[in-house]
Amino acid sequence: MNRIPPTLDMLPDGSFQSPPRTAAGVPWSFKLMVGAILVALVAGAVAVAALALWVFSMALPVLIVAFLAAWVAVKFRRWQLLRGARHLRPL
Repeated sequence: MNRIPPTLDMLPDGSFQSPPRTAAGVPWSFKLMVGAILVALVAGAVAVAALALWVFSMALPVLIVAFLAAWVAVKFRRWQLLRGARHLRPL
């Protein structure tokens, strides 16, 4: 009961001379909500990054084996073509 009530500078038509002032600016509940949203966004970003890293780590061995198989196939085919071309030279 020791609080002084706020003074309103209201004109007779119901408009204000100046916008009402708040003591702290932004209510603490709004600050808490913004903080919770930011924490949720950061947690979501970390979860998506962890999922992407997990998928990449699962796919990496498959990609390496596929690359090695393709490289061996190309080298073998090149060796076959060069070996066959050597036997087809006219004498």
